[in-house]
Amino acid sequence: MDAKVKAIVSHITPVGWVIALVLNQNPRDEYSSFYIRQTLGLYIIGFILKFIPIVGWLLSIVLFAFWLLSLIYAIQGEAKIIPFGEYFQDWFRAL
Repeated sequence: MDAKVKAIVSHITPVGWVIALVLNQNPRDEYSSFYIRQTLGLYIIGFILKFIPIVGWLLSIVLFAFWLLSLIYAIQGEAKIIPFGEYFQDWFRAL
């Protein structure tokens, strides 16, 4: 599976994220790792926002827009950082 496909699969569901992570272990591809880290950050923030009434739900709409933007960049083959994505790249550097 090539790097672009792994990056796209990581966006589909959390199960797809796990599949992309496992497939990216050996050999590790930096393009796939970039989107695996970025998507993990989006999934974690989305999980946290579920528990915050009204404001969290509204912010989830913004988060969905960031997820969609990241997916579009992955489909286009570009490694572009979404807003706040640089933090995800730093926090999850080991992935």
